[in-house]
Amino acid sequence: MADNYEYFKTQILALTKIDLNAYKEAQMKRRIDTLITRNQCKSYAEFVNLIKTDKEKFEEFVAYLTINVSEFWRNPEQWKILEDKVIPDLIKLPSIKIWSAACSTGDEPYSLAMLLLKHVPISRIKIIATDIDKQVLEKAKSGMYNDKSIKGLPDELKKKYFEKISDTAFQVSPELKKCIEFKEHNLLRDPYPTGLDLIVCRNVLIYFTEEAKSDIYKKYNASLKPGAILFLGSTEQIIQPQQYGFETISSFFYKKV
Repeated sequence: MADNYEYFKTQILALTKIDLNAYKEAQMKRRIDTLITRNQCKSYAEFVNLIKTDKEKFEEFVAYLTINVSEFWRNPEQWKILEDKVIPDLIKLPSIKIWSAACSTGDEPYSLAMLLLKHVPISRIKIIATDIDKQVLEKAKSGMYNDKSIKGLPDELKKKYFEKISDTAFQVSPELKKCIEFKEHNLLRDPYPTGLDLIVCRNVLIYFTEEAKSDIYKKYNASLKPGAILFLGSTEQIIQPQQYGFETISSFFYKKV
């Protein structure tokens, strides 16, 4: 793009509350430039004017920017660690409060609910599921998924918690929705929930700068109860977790000390 990316970042912050300074610039700029070219705009300024005046293009831009990739039981070996090492302590609690941060289309919070319901009644579970993207939150609330999204789920959970609508469409059980609150949240700007027993934030921090990640880790620590767990994605690892008040209990699992 020929004009000023710095100007573009300030405009996007004002329009969307998304701070592009917190993302790895080369990677994010490449994605944005591709979208601008696809929309036949010749400059950042022209594209800003487009999304200011076209609501559909604005929503498309936010969805594109927030990079949503999700599926049920993604990286099953990590869910096995969660079930074997974390869930046993969680189910001893009188109530369980979990935050699924950057939850995308809801696959993750629904997976968490299914896992916990093997052991405790739904009345003891509260899952806060947040994302910056309104569109994916609407999809998450609808609970409608295709066969690819649920392919990794164990068969018994598919049968128990999904209704087959067609050969490729499945509707999540209304029961699972009872313990999940979906809401919009910006990890870089908004207040964090507190008193949490578990935070799950997977495959989103890789897009942030080291400074932004450091700030998020500190906020996560403040949100967790002592001894509570932070569960990150398979491409993410905290170097020297002790500087943020964590200790490693397994790959991608960190306990607040």
